[in-house]
Amino acid sequence: NAIIGLETLALKNPALDAKARESFEKIGDSAQNLLSLINEILEMSRFESGRETLHKAAFSLSDLLEQLNTQVMEQCSEKHLSYECNVLHPKEDSYIGDDRKLREALLHILGTVIKETEEPGDISMIVENTNVYEEQACLRFCIKTTGNAGTSDAFSGEHTGGELGMAIAKRIIEMMNGSICLKSMHGGGTEVTVMVTLRSGDRKEQQNSGEMDLQALLILVVDDNPIEAEHARMVLEEAGIRAEICTNGQEALRKMEVQHTRKQPYTFVLMDWSMPGMNGREVSAEIRRLYENESIVVAMTAYSWDDIREEAHAAGVDAYLEKPLFAANVIENLGRIAQRYGMAVFKEKKRARMEGRRILLAEDVEINAEILMDILEMENIKVDHAENGRVAVELFENSTEGIYSAILMDVRMPEMDGLEAAKAIRAMERADAKRIPIIALTANAFDEDVQLSIQAGMNAHLNKPVEAERLIRILGELIYEAEETLTGR
Repeated sequence: NAIIGLETLALKNPALDAKARESFEKIGDSAQNLLSLINEILEMSRFESGRETLHKAAFSLSDLLEQLNTQVMEQCSEKHLSYECNVLHPKEDSYIGDDRKLREALLHILGTVIKETEEPGDISMIVENTNVYEEQACLRFCIKTTGNAGTSDAFSGEHTGGELGMAIAKRIIEMMNGSICLKSMHGGGTEVTVMVTLRSGDRKEQQNSGEMDLQALLILVVDDNPIEAEHARMVLEEAGIRAEICTNGQEALRKMEVQHTRKQPYTFVLMDWSMPGMNGREVSAEIRRLYENESIVVAMTAYSWDDIREEAHAAGVDAYLEKPLFAANVIENLGRIAQRYGMAVFKEKKRARMEGRRILLAEDVEINAEILMDILEMENIKVDHAENGRVAVELFENSTEGIYSAILMDVRMPEMDGLEAAKAIRAMERADAKRIPIIALTANAFDEDVQLSIQAGMNAHLNKPVEAERLIRILGELIYEAEETLTGR
C-alpha cells in the first residue's frame, strides 16, 4: 500500500524528469504485479480450503483484454498461429466483478483452443456487450478457430490432466452465474461462447444518466498512515469529491461532532480497519451509536473482506473498499454503496410522458395481470394482455412496428417462459424488436434471476409484488432512453 501510494503521489510532481517518471511508472506496474501475485496466493489458499469466493471490484475491460491478449499472442506465436481480438461497440469499458477470475477462465479456454489447434490456423475472440441496464451488463466472449481444431474431450471440462484448464474455467463461469457453450464449426474448427453478467461501472454512462451528484458528497478518510490517508484524499478529489482526512479514531469522532453541529454530516466515513489505539471496529461502533442515520461507514482494508466480515457486521458496517483506492473505480464503488443504502445522492433521471402509451403485458396469473393493468390504466396507459410467453411473441410479431412502448414480461409462464419469449422478440428482424424496453417480472429476487433476465435481452428486473410508483418510474426512464437512442440525441 505504501509503495503504490508513494508512487501515485510522486507522479503528481510536475518537476519530475522523464527518466524518473518512467522509473516510478515501472515501480507502480511492479507493485501492481506484486499485489496481484499476493492476491493469487491467498486465493489459492482459500480455494484449497474450500473457501473460494468471487471478488467484486471495478475493472477496465480494455486493460483485462490487453493483459490477456499479450499472453495469448505469445502462446500463438510459439505454435505459428494467428490471433485477433475485436471488441464490438466498445462504448463501455468499466465493469464491476472478479476480473482476475474472468481473465483466468478466458485464458484457460484460449489455452485449450491453442493446444487443440494445429498449424496453420487462425484464432479469434469477439467481445460484445449484448445488453445493459443501469448496473447490469451482459458480456459475450466468442472464441473461434478456423484451423484443424479437434473437438476432443479437452473441451468438455470433465477430465483431468491436460483438460483441467477447461474444468477450472467452467467452474469459474458457473460461479458467476454465466454459461459456456461449445460447438463444432462447419468445415472444421471450434467455437466457444462464454456469457457472463457483470455490474456496469462506466463513469461516463453514469454521469450521462444522472446517477451520482458528486458535489453532494463529503467524505472523511480515517487512516493512521498519513501517506495512505493523503493518497485516498487525492484520489477522491481527483474524482470531484470533497474529502477530509484524519489519522486516528479520536480525531475522527471530533470531526464527526463538528459536522453534526454544522448540520453538514459526512456522506461517507472511509475507515481503515487496522489502526493502533482505537481501531476501525471501535470507531465504527461509536459512530453508529452517535450518528447512526447521518453517515455511512465504509471499511477500508488491505485484507480479504471475508476475514473481517463478521467483525465489521458486529460494528454495523457491511460495506467496504479495498486499499489502496484507485481513481478508476472509486465513483463506481461509492455509487454501488450509496444505491444499496438508498442514499439521496442521485440526480433524478429524465422520463417520457406515459399518457396514451400502449404496453404489452405477459402474465399467466389472471389476478396479477388485473392488478398490473389497473396500475397502468390509472396512468392512462393502454394494455394488451398475453396469458403466456408464446402469445406475447405472437402479439408483438403481428403488431404494427412501434405501437408498443414497452413490454412487461413475467419470467415463469407455461408454454413459453419470459426468458425464451424475450430472446424470441430480440431475434426478430424489425427495428423496434431491438430497442423496445422489456422488463422482467418475478417473485424471485435472487441475483441469478436478474442475470438470466439481462442475458435474455431484458432491460430491467422488478420483483413481485410490483410497487406502482417504481413501475411507472422505470417505464418512463426506459422509454425515454429508448426514444433518445432512436433520435440519436
